[in-house]
Amino acid sequence: MLTYLQVRDFAIIDTIELELRPGLTVLTGETGAGKSILVDALQLLAGGRAGAEVVRHGAERAEISGVFDVTHASRELQQWLEEQSVSAAEELSLRRVVAADGRSRAYLNGQSVPLQLLREAGNILIDIHGQHEFQSLMRSAPQRELLDGYGRLEPLTGQVGIAYRVWLELLNRTLELESKARDRDAKLELLKYQVHELTALQLQDGEVEKLAEERARLANRGRLAEAAHAALEQLYENEEASAHAGLSRALQALRGLTTLDPKLASVVALVEEASIQIREAARELEHYRETLDIDSTRQDEVEKRLAAIEELARKNRVAPAELPERARHLAAELEALERAELDLAALRKDLGAALESYRAQAEQLSGRRAQAGRALAKDITARMQTLGMSGGRFQVEVTQNGNSEPTQHGVDQIEFSVTANPGQPLRALAKVASGGELSRLSLAVQVSRAAGETRCMVFDEVDAGIGGAVAEIVGRELRSLGERSQVLCVTHLPQVASQGHHHLRVTKLTDGRTTRTAVSELAPQDRVEELARMLGGIEVTSRAREHAKEMLKVASPVALEEPSRQPRPTSKRR
Repeated sequence: MLTYLQVRDFAIIDTIELELRPGLTVLTGETGAGKSILVDALQLLAGGRAGAEVVRHGAERAEISGVFDVTHASRELQQWLEEQSVSAAEELSLRRVVAADGRSRAYLNGQSVPLQLLREAGNILIDIHGQHEFQSLMRSAPQRELLDGYGRLEPLTGQVGIAYRVWLELLNRTLELESKARDRDAKLELLKYQVHELTALQLQDGEVEKLAEERARLANRGRLAEAAHAALEQLYENEEASAHAGLSRALQALRGLTTLDPKLASVVALVEEASIQIREAARELEHYRETLDIDSTRQDEVEKRLAAIEELARKNRVAPAELPERARHLAAELEALERAELDLAALRKDLGAALESYRAQAEQLSGRRAQAGRALAKDITARMQTLGMSGGRFQVEVTQNGNSEPTQHGVDQIEFSVTANPGQPLRALAKVASGGELSRLSLAVQVSRAAGETRCMVFDEVDAGIGGAVAEIVGRELRSLGERSQVLCVTHLPQVASQGHHHLRVTKLTDGRTTRTAVSELAPQDRVEELARMLGGIEVTSRAREHAKEMLKVASPVALEEPSRQPRPTSKRR
């Protein structure tokens, strides 16, 4: 239940604060005073679309805050609060801020949240019925949603949706495999040939780089051998002028002097180590020179091997070094293709089972919808009798096409039909021409749908197009609805306004420079004046006042017995 509403700098509202109570609260006022602006503010609080145009001229931002009593929250709200880890033992606050540049922020219990989260909370807490809402009910999808909501079929609809998505995923996988299977044989032969070529090559990881290095070495074998021979001569083989011979002579001269000066011992050690290093280098060069002369045919082998690798790389459109990975990929693809026949058979079996499961759940949903449709038709037909459509009849048709493809919402075709007069055939709702009949039927549908609701329900001039006794009956319906839950109703009809448990008057004030909207809660005697204004013309007469008193007395015998008090202002200038 909405207990507190604050609106700041929204449209022509500067500041309004309302304390709201259970029951039917009616909002009245002159045309253009701003009654529907309050409804727009509630829509914004519930996560509706907003732009910079909602901010009052000259203000930096618009702000709407609402506090809801959740001590007796519905199961749906309790579950949602648990899923979102929102702590709200007694109260839940919603807040929406729209800046002058159009940027919007949302808050739950003072914490900034994504707008989608605020919208989810708003959809559970507030149910807004607009005066043009019934136009959407002429379409198939809203009719299905209304029926599912009336019959509390959302959990079952959700299960059907899950079964549909499972079936659809399996169907797409099956179609993909079937598409591959159509050219399977040709592709299988090509893959076998490609895998055979790559397997026969027996190329190892890193082999291409090693072969490239070997080819470069073999191609320059003469230069390498000449350089190795020259280096070996300079280091070791030239007995007279080699580095080893020079070191040997130096070492012989120094060894004789260490007895004279021990400091030369460290120099001798270094020279000996250098001599050892030169001998090791010479042995390595001798071995290297020998390897260059071992097999003169190796260069041809390397060239042929690299040519074969490069040719196969061109055929497979990859770099030579990528051929081993290409071989593994094609082998895996070949294995998958050879296994595809078995996979396709298993997938088709799973697809059949998924379709059977879907149809079983869809059939159960169809049965529940037909049952809910009969109850809804009976409920709305009964309400039509009291809304000036005596003898009228409402019908909900739920039909199935057993051969149709599954859909997310089941296999049902749902259509609302109506006749407003006895003896006239039922016609589709979209073909009902009378605006007055549509308005009354709209109210019957909305009241029937809202009959089991626990959320705050808002009716924005849904009584348009009716009057007289029918208007009084509409007021009684709304009052009866308010006995079970909280109802806010914007109305121009005194017959409806007189049925309210609480009465708010909306007025537009201007000082010639600025315009603002104010809201006041009316005491019983002030309600008489407001109803008399609604009943009368330019001048409120005593007869209009007496009529207003009579209407209030009929609606609530104790209403006029309360002590008279001044209207409690619920709006203020900032």
